[in-house]
Amino acid sequence: MSRGRNPLEHTLAARKKAANRYYSGPPSDHFDGTLFFNPGGQMPGRFTDLLKWQFNGQRAKWPATSPSPFPQARPAAKVEGTDLTVTMVGHSTLLIQTAGLNILTDPVWSQRTSPFSFAGPKRVNAPGIVFDDLPPIDLVLVSHNHYDHLDLATLKRLKEKHDPLVVTPLGNDVLIGEAVAGMRLSAHDWGDRIDIADRAAIHIEPAHHWSARGARDRRMALWAGFVIETPGGKLYFAGDTGFHDGINYRLMADKHGGFRFAILPIGAYEPRWFMAPQHQNPREAVQGMKLCKAAFAAGCHWGTFHLTDEPMDEPVRKLAEALDAEGLPRERFRALQPGEVWDVPEIERG
Repeated sequence: MSRGRNPLEHTLAARKKAANRYYSGPPSDHFDGTLFFNPGGQMPGRFTDLLKWQFNGQRAKWPATSPSPFPQARPAAKVEGTDLTVTMVGHSTLLIQTAGLNILTDPVWSQRTSPFSFAGPKRVNAPGIVFDDLPPIDLVLVSHNHYDHLDLATLKRLKEKHDPLVVTPLGNDVLIGEAVAGMRLSAHDWGDRIDIADRAAIHIEPAHHWSARGARDRRMALWAGFVIETPGGKLYFAGDTGFHDGINYRLMADKHGGFRFAILPIGAYEPRWFMAPQHQNPREAVQGMKLCKAAFAAGCHWGTFHLTDEPMDEPVRKLAEALDAEGLPRERFRALQPGEVWDVPEIERG
């Protein structure tokens, strides 16, 4: 049964009284009545682990700027029918165009992914689409509330210019709704399905991750991936996720039967002792592509914001090595760069 909801049903006063400021509901296999968790998985690291990582002295140096080799794209107003065009904006922000719909994943146009405008990870390359060159945006998918995925400044701009529907996991609607007046929000639990204008359906699916905007709201809002069901085939945006022994990838294959296209994170994975539960590496991403039975995949979550220890270009090299080791053509899984446009081939249907 769907547990989607309208955030207006939950008053600010009631939330302040609750232990969880973003969500209240019955316990489930991933919600203990107060906080969300990964079933059979791992909790995020402790504060002492964070300090140990931050002071390990192993952080690779990134360039202050690293312009994309691709010019900023100027997308078509629409892509109709079963055609599928995907344009990389940067990090986990991609524009998906198919069936007359324009969909953004985790949109971030801000210069920093931080609660502060003057500090925190800063873009090393410009967005692959100038904001004013976006086509009319119908739908936004927000996977969770970390600053490099939920950017309130960008959502405000999208509301003002496009008024899209934002689909997000439970609890994130409250955070967004309080900051962006009048934003159309649809918040859902894992396993829910939302029909979009008789042209697509969105499935909210598990990811192995966590959530927080500060020190006192850890795991109060849910995290998720999304499956987009379209006339041209199923698309999978895994959100931000650890590999978790491939459990969720196998679940996606069992439930959905495979995918025409997947968007999978390949960066922000070092050091493994700290990052493995929440960020998969390129080798794991290739395994995930195989396990979920994706014909094609785009690598995201790399090369725009310096978040972790690995060198900026390492995810691309490691992805190529992993594909070669599996005997997979490199053109099936591309590490997209800002401005890069991919007209994804159709696949034969059995």
